[in-house]
Amino acid sequence: MAVPKRKKSKSKVRSRRRSHAHAREIPAPLACSECGAPRLPHRVCPSCGTYRGRQVITIETEE
Repeated sequence: MAVPKRKKSKSKVRSRRRSHAHAREIPAPLACSECGAPRLPHRVCPSCGTYRGRQVITIETEE
C-alpha cells in the first residue's frame, strides 16, 4: 500500500478541498408552506415566523 513520504502542508490540503470537487453549494431557497415567501431550508421563515408548521417567533409588522 502506498504511503505519503512527507506530510502535506495545510495550504496544499485546503487548496485541494476548495477545488470544484469539494466546493459547497449554496442551498436554493424554498417556498414557505404557510405564506409562500422564499426561505432557506431548515430555517424559520423570516416573513411569517413559522417552522415545520408551527409558529416559532412572532413577527411584528409595520403599520
